[in-house]
Amino acid sequence: MSSAEQNPKPEGPRPPRLTAAAALAALEGLVLVAAGGYLAVQGLTGGAGSKETAVTGGLTMIALALLPLIAARGLFKLRSWSRGPAIITQIMALPVAWQLLQTNSVAIPGGIALAVVAVTSLVLLVNPETTQALGIGRRDAA
Repeated sequence: MSSAEQNPKPEGPRPPRLTAAAALAALEGLVLVAAGGYLAVQGLTGGAGSKETAVTGGLTMIALALLPLIAARGLFKLRSWSRGPAIITQIMALPVAWQLLQTNSVAIPGGIALAVVAVTSLVLLVNPETTQALGIGRRDAA
C-alpha cells in the first residue's frame, strides 16, 4: 500500500478557519524561535544571570518551536496528521499563559495574548469545517 493510499489528500480548497489556525500555529512557533534565540544570545553575551541556564533554555525553546511550525506546515498542506500536534501545542500553551497571568509584571499582557491565541486556535481546530477539510472522521463506504 503506497503512502498516498494511507494518507490521501482531502479534496477541495483550504477553509479560512484552517488557514487561520495554521497561521496562529506558525506565529507561535516563530515567537518561540525568536524568544529562544534572544535568550541564548543573552546567555552567550553575559546579559542573563546564568550562562548555561540561559543558553540551555534558549535552545530548548527553539527545539519546542518545531512542534507548532511542523503542525502549521501540515495544516497549510491539508494533512490530517497535523491537527494532533497543533492541538497539543495549544493545550501546552494554556498552562504557560496561566503562569504568565499569575505574575505581577510585564508578562501579564503576554499571558493574555497567549491565552487568546491558544483558545482561538483550539476553537478553529475542532471546528467541523476544519475537520472535514482535513478528512478527519470521514467514513467512505467500501
